[in-house]
Amino acid sequence: MAALLEPSLLNPLFSSNSHPPRNLGLRKFQSKPIFLPLLSPSKPCASSSGTVDHSPPLTENPNNNPENAPDGRKDRRKVVRVAWEKLVRWSRSWRSKAKTDVLERTKKVVVLGGGSFGTAMAAHVADRKDQLEVTMLVRDPYVCQTINESHCNCKYFPEHKLPENVVATTDAKTALLGADFCLHAVPVQFSSSFLEGISEYVDPNLPFISLSKGLELNTLRMMSQIIPQALGNPRQPFIALSGPSFAMELMKKLPTAMVVASKDKNLARAAQQLIASKHLRISTSSDVTGVEIAGALKNVLAIAAGIVEGMNLGNNSMAALVAQGCSEIRWLATKMGAKSTTITGLSGTGDIMLTCFVNLSRNRTVGVRLGSGEKLDDIISSMNQVAEGVSTAGAVIALAQKYNVKMPVLTAVARIIDNELTPKIAVLESKKCDSYEPRQDLNKFNSEVLQSDTESPLNSLAASIRSEIKFYCSSKGFMTAENFTGSTHSRLMLIPSILVVSLRPRVPVLSPGRLLLRIDFKS
Repeated sequence: MAALLEPSLLNPLFSSNSHPPRNLGLRKFQSKPIFLPLLSPSKPCASSSGTVDHSPPLTENPNNNPENAPDGRKDRRKVVRVAWEKLVRWSRSWRSKAKTDVLERTKKVVVLGGGSFGTAMAAHVADRKDQLEVTMLVRDPYVCQTINESHCNCKYFPEHKLPENVVATTDAKTALLGADFCLHAVPVQFSSSFLEGISEYVDPNLPFISLSKGLELNTLRMMSQIIPQALGNPRQPFIALSGPSFAMELMKKLPTAMVVASKDKNLARAAQQLIASKHLRISTSSDVTGVEIAGALKNVLAIAAGIVEGMNLGNNSMAALVAQGCSEIRWLATKMGAKSTTITGLSGTGDIMLTCFVNLSRNRTVGVRLGSGEKLDDIISSMNQVAEGVSTAGAVIALAQKYNVKMPVLTAVARIIDNELTPKIAVLESKKCDSYEPRQDLNKFNSEVLQSDTESPLNSLAASIRSEIKFYCSSKGFMTAENFTGSTHSRLMLIPSILVVSLRPRVPVLSPGRLLLRIDFKS
């Protein structure tokens, strides 16, 4: 460790010579060369610019040699410890200064929407800094008046006082003027038209932090696509905020953890430093698609969980349904380019657990009432908040067809909402169907080598010849194949040759992902 901190020993590593100096030892470790500096301080050292350092050589103190003096090793360890402590203090100071800089530079934050979560986030951000101006752009004049006069949102949180630096307005120009950050809390289905109406007041460099979860019904767009297109600025800075969080618990300042996702890492860190506090932990991610898809589809799964609860089908069926739903979300998300680790993380599985199992969830409440026999129109008309899962469910079938993914649980929810199925019939159909899980690898025991939508050059469906497939049981039947692009794996796989008992011509069959299989036809 001491060698790593002494400049006289580090300088040879930065020499412009193509070969390592003689006073360096070369060792192979895990297939990578590692230079180990040897103690030879009497030789001049070359700098990174190629010049030689002719400073007086270090005098070798025999007491510093552990072989000569037992205290030399202790002295060296002390020097290393002091240097390391300085480095740690500098690192902590730098991180603390970076967080402080974001708050110091931020003078105004605008929140679009006066719903429950928008109000909770406005109160949270306002608590981060007393001099920070937080302006809420709301639609209802009465709600605007109560926020400014009584410092509370009479519609959603009448018993919770808002910070004094939270103000409200119904004028978009006033709200957006001079804003450093924008928290977008308008429901997804209304976001496009709303943003188009205020686009002339939006600064092209204003970062948008989206709090909305869902997919636009007709276009299947996510918020990362809706916001730039509605504002007419493809480079509008965008951050997605998601994770297991209820607005009521945020207002009560209970411990919460969420994720901010942006393709720009610096932008994600800035949002993290703006929002994170002692009771709200914020992680960063670059997987915007994964965070948004998980946040949208978990609402549909929560409706399914509520239906199971409303029909009193028990905890066993609840666990089975949620597990199947998590798999379906992961299958679709990975097909759309998301990382599977995002779906199994805080913004995926964490949010799913909260929304599916806790009664505070609006989407779960819709499902419970549907399972109890109520009509969807009656349920929606009696709610004063938007359940995004109802609208997002309509996009599930289209997404499943577009990306060729089987999603029986989420598709059943969409059919129930569209009045194509009743909850009881959906449960009966699910009992007749075997559980489906797409294969990630192909092996000689996998009868699904040919997918149902695969066609040969003679237009014969693979399903029509699947019953005629026999596998070679010997190892000679295996051959290497190219990457299977329809799988989450990106490595070479071994696939079996197959024997089709038929009089058809000797032709190859292509499976999804352009994987060419060798087929032998037996007459």
